[in-house]
Amino acid sequence: MLRLLEKHNKLSWFFVIVIAIIIFYFSSLPSEKIPPFIGFNWQTTAYHFIIFFFLAFFLLPALVKGKKESLIFIAIIIAIMYALLDEFHQLFVSGRVCAFSDFLIDSSGILLASFIYVVSLRFRIKAS
Repeated sequence: MLRLLEKHNKLSWFFVIVIAIIIFYFSSLPSEKIPPFIGFNWQTTAYHFIIFFFLAFFLLPALVKGKKESLIFIAIIIAIMYALLDEFHQLFVSGRVCAFSDFLIDSSGILLASFIYVVSLRFRIKAS
């Protein structure tokens, strides 16, 4: 799957942009308009972890393309900066707050996706 995303770079970027828009959309909803499926604490935690996991999962192959390993750190920084901006953005939305715990959950998803990508990359390099 990762090779496919690296080979078809535009597909990876498409998913990155769609996920970033989804994150922004849900962060823009006032607290009273948040869908009930993300109303409970464990569901909110799962949403934050999963959505940022996939943001990083698609951003890494889009930037690195399996070749430019020096860009792995840049991809992680971009994803973490988006998580920070997402929390900051919520300060300006009615009924929403900037929560450091949400940022930590976002970062955990980003770091897990990054770990999986790096391990996959190392494994593919050794197999070559």
